[in-house]
Amino acid sequence: MTAALIQARELRVEYPGRAGGRVRALRDVDLDILQGETLGLVGESGCGKSTLGRALLRVIEPASGRIEFDGTDLTRLHGRRLRRTRAELQMVFQDPFGSLNPRRRIADLVAEPLLRARGATRAEATKTVAELLDLVGLGAEAGARRPHEFSGGQRQRIGIARALASSPQFVVADEAVSALDVSIQAQVLNLLSDLVRDRGLTMLFISHDLGVVRHIADRIAVMYLGQIIEIASRDAFFAAPAHPYSRALLSSVPVLRPGEKREQEVLEGELPDPANPPEGCLFRTRCPIATEQCRTGAPELREIAPGRSARCHFPLISSQPRAAGKDESH
Repeated sequence: MTAALIQARELRVEYPGRAGGRVRALRDVDLDILQGETLGLVGESGCGKSTLGRALLRVIEPASGRIEFDGTDLTRLHGRRLRRTRAELQMVFQDPFGSLNPRRRIADLVAEPLLRARGATRAEATKTVAELLDLVGLGAEAGARRPHEFSGGQRQRIGIARALASSPQFVVADEAVSALDVSIQAQVLNLLSDLVRDRGLTMLFISHDLGVVRHIADRIAVMYLGQIIEIASRDAFFAAPAHPYSRALLSSVPVLRPGEKREQEVLEGELPDPANPPEGCLFRTRCPIATEQCRTGAPELREIAPGRSARCHFPLISSQPRAAGKDESH
């Protein structure tokens, strides 16, 4: 079995709330990202996907928990050791224009991680930048131009080149194609897939678009209200999601093949307030099969089949009997 490159254990992130309280954006998250894989992270807006990606890189400081990168606990690193390790961990942002200084030339922007994190000479950086711009399909001559001279898709390629400049092992792609046209999305997705394969990268690919995730991910992790509620291989997930929330997410994806039908599962109610979450299972107030057990006991993320886990008392492929009635005690 492939070893985990990134391991999060009981990872918690909190933000200041109203009246001096605290809001848990991440709730004791346990997650393994395997060496060389692309893990797709999906869920509704506000569920904590971006917070998790940033916390794994320590762009956001966790309130508690542990993050191990290749056996090293990142939460214990500070100063020079942390900066040196961060060269191995990079991010591709959703807004390529917002992450690029409009006053600087592309060559300087891409070279910065080489100069700062790797201590490259100017000559070494110039050579590597030209190679990277060629790699992402822009050509070395693009280095003399500035961000406003490029299209959105081209700017995202620049962001990818910049993320690759320090030769990282792990990359977080946070909604990296959501702002792009469909045709450009496909080009960038294919580029990312090729880079993962050819460079041996490990990637966390964050998206709300299940169609995009299906194209690029090896495994799928589903988030709801700051928790991981299901993890499965891509094929197993799209064949039969185990968690009721996952089934509702998948049913919302349009069917494109003629004659293909999919049962629609519409969620009732709104996403609960993270500052005042429900007792027991966090999803029970919107779940069509919730029972009294879901109100009184919070389910653990547990293995329900080889390589597959779900945070549910009554997962679809569990050997337990299916729940009979909906919890009315919301």
